[in-house]
Amino acid sequence: MRNAASLTPDPEAPWARLRVAALTPFTSLDFPGHLAAIMHLQGCPLACPYCHSPHLQPFGPGALSPRALTGFLASRRGLLDGIVFSGGEPCAQIGLGDALAACRAQGYATALHSAGVYPHALIRLLPLLDWIGLDWKAPLHDTAPATGRVGLGRRFAQAVHAVLSAGIAHEIRTTWHPALLPPSAMLVMAEQLAQMGAGAWVIQPYWRPVFTTYSASPPLGEAVFPRTLLTQIRAILPNTILRP
Repeated sequence: MRNAASLTPDPEAPWARLRVAALTPFTSLDFPGHLAAIMHLQGCPLACPYCHSPHLQPFGPGALSPRALTGFLASRRGLLDGIVFSGGEPCAQIGLGDALAACRAQGYATALHSAGVYPHALIRLLPLLDWIGLDWKAPLHDTAPATGRVGLGRRFAQAVHAVLSAGIAHEIRTTWHPALLPPSAMLVMAEQLAQMGAGAWVIQPYWRPVFTTYSASPPLGEAVFPRTLLTQIRAILPNTILRP
């Protein structure tokens, strides 16, 4: 006969395949309406020139053990009400579904920041999410300047359709810099979002000069989003928000 101890689920098991590089223990900004922590996952297939965390791009091991993660979650129960999974690109990790389920089992709401580059994985994860921040990186026909990768348009479109069809609370947002997304590209993106049925779009101008290993030129400088362009975009997608 198996003893009772052998039947007790291992609380660390859901975290065994998740590569977590770092934790932000508190945020009130990254999961609307929730006090949350952020788990930053290791690995991303993109090479965005403006990436603020290039150290998370390589697909390597995580820095935090399952024991450290379960201990953190246990210590924050009653203090936080949500956990955000960010990247890198979280959907690249096969252990994310188990981790999301474990968080929800402990009473945490769950949120995801994703570029939608793995739409089929995203579709599987949507039932385990309360909110998603989806990065709309580039026009569907030309993803290279903003992501360093070609041919991603179909994946991006599938991700947007999946999120909109699921009815999940979400934010579709774009990091903008004129060197990567000129006015013509932004207008095309607005048209594409409108055609897919998006109700809102958040544009966040790139502002922090940074040099990454993927930059083929000097760091991008700060740029101010043109008000005339914003007016043109709102004529296509009225609920477009310019985030300071």
